[in-house]
Order: sequence, then C-alpha cells, then structure tokens
Amino acid sequence: MAKVESFTLDHTKVKAPYVRLITVEEGPKGDKISNYDLRLVQPNENAIPTAGLHTIEHLLAGLLRDRLTGVIDCSPFGCRTGFHLITWGEHSTTEVAKALKSSLEEIAYQTKWEDVQGTTEKSCGNYRDHSLFSAKEWCKKILAQGISDQPFERHVVDKAVCDINKKRQHYIEYDVTLSF
Repeated sequence: MAKVESFTLDHTKVKAPYVRLITVEEGPKGDKISNYDLRLVQPNENAIPTAGLHTIEHLLAGLLRDRLTGVIDCSPFGCRTGFHLITWGEHSTTEVAKALKSSLEEIAYQTKWEDVQGTTEKSCGNYRDHSLFSAKEWCKKILAQGISDQPFERHVVDKAVCDINKKRQHYIEYDVTLSF
C-alpha cells in the first residue's frame, strides 16, 4: 500500500491552527498542483462537530476562491481537525494563512444563513447536518488563537492581503477589526 504523507506527520508535534504545504505535484505537461494542510484545531485534543465543520466547508469553498487564484477543492479531514486545500500552482503558506484568516473572519462576524451555499436537499448530500452557529463559534475560537503559517512553531499572520476581485486582480489590506 502506498505511503500517505498525512499519516507520517507527527501529530503530537504540530501547533494548530496553522497552514502547511504538504506537497507540490507536477503533471506530465508541467502543471503544478499544491496540497495544503489547513489545520484548525489541535489534533487529538479537539475536533470540530460535523454540523459546524460541514458549514465551514461550504463557506470556505467560495470564500477561499474569492481570495486565492487556482483553488480546486477544500475538503475536510476525516478527523475533523481541518481541511485539505488543493490549488493549481503554488502559493506561500503565508498567503494561504492570510486568505484562511480573512475567510474565517467573514464567517465569524459577517455571514448570515442566506450566505451559506448548498443547504438544500438538491444541492447537498447531507443538507440537514449544518450549523452556522457552531461554524461561527469555532471560527471565533480559532481566530482567537491566531493562524500560523508554520506548523511546528507559532508564526501568526497579522493582516490579510487577499485577491477579492480576480477579474481586476485588485488587492486590499485590512485589519481584523475592519469590515470589507
């Protein structure tokens, strides 16, 4: 059986919340795909309940695409401690951490139920298992700890610089206390 990198990571050494580049794979035509570990809670110490995690997943699917180019997918870990983020090309862990922080801020402080995509029987395979309240509370808890761009030591990102208008490639910078 093939070795899976995630299962060789020493989960007792990481310091969540953090962003970690797992790998960059190159296709036969030179295209690069990057896989990031978006670890929101400390492994084996906590896990986000499924309804809150499910809602965070649906929101990150759009919010990260608003902030980063080339997002392919953002899928939760089975252990419920975070997400895999898959992108075309490469982004620095700092750039991804800032985009994640900005997205979690929007979930925690601005998102309304109407903003959550895919919450009907037609659009979600488990549409009854959502909780915006849980998602908001977990995002606040995660943000209070800070998002690090390094997995083994705390190097918390302060500000978010995100591409929120891909058509114009217009960047903005803002603090946590400001709204967009």
